[in-house]
Amino acid sequence: MMSDVELLQAWRSGDRRAGNDLFKRHFDSIRRFFRNKVDFGVEDLVQRTFVACVEGRERFREDSSFRTYLFGIAHNILREFLRTKVRGTAPLDLEQTSAIELGASPLSLLARRSEEKLLLHALRRLPLASQIILELYYWEQMTGGELGVLLDVPEDTARSRLRKAKRQLEQLIQQLESDHENLHSTLSGLDRWAAGLRDHLALSR
Repeated sequence: MMSDVELLQAWRSGDRRAGNDLFKRHFDSIRRFFRNKVDFGVEDLVQRTFVACVEGRERFREDSSFRTYLFGIAHNILREFLRTKVRGTAPLDLEQTSAIELGASPLSLLARRSEEKLLLHALRRLPLASQIILELYYWEQMTGGELGVLLDVPEDTARSRLRKAKRQLEQLIQQLESDHENLHSTLSGLDRWAAGLRDHLALSR
């Protein structure tokens, strides 16, 4: 199977099928990135991401993975989309504002387990900057180095932000859940429940 870089090089040489294969390979991940942050317009945001990738493909210099480059585009498009939702009010602050505060429903996706539902509730109530970095870490298995490239910060800074986001998530889960058994199960198995949500989002349309 051709690597992302090989597909991209073939695409640059005029092989449209290689470009289509590259998009198919990453479509579900990019869709998942938007799916848990906005309730409407997800497909349009996905399309805009890939259009921007097509229009700016020559800006990718292969000093990072293609996936990181593509998620960087998605991140910028999400920020611009959310800014339109707060136009005329205070500037958008991803460090303070959550998806819920920007109009996302408390729970628009059906989680299969109570632990997954609790995690989903908590993620949407976190500041968006924390939600984004946690989902990229848990769902896309991004490393500290990849997160640093995507966020345009040093790797140590990215890792520090990830640790902070994990603390915020644990604190919020504790605030939301009064059932001690479910609380313990959720906190002790975050990786497992996050993986369950990831798979469910991939199937959810």
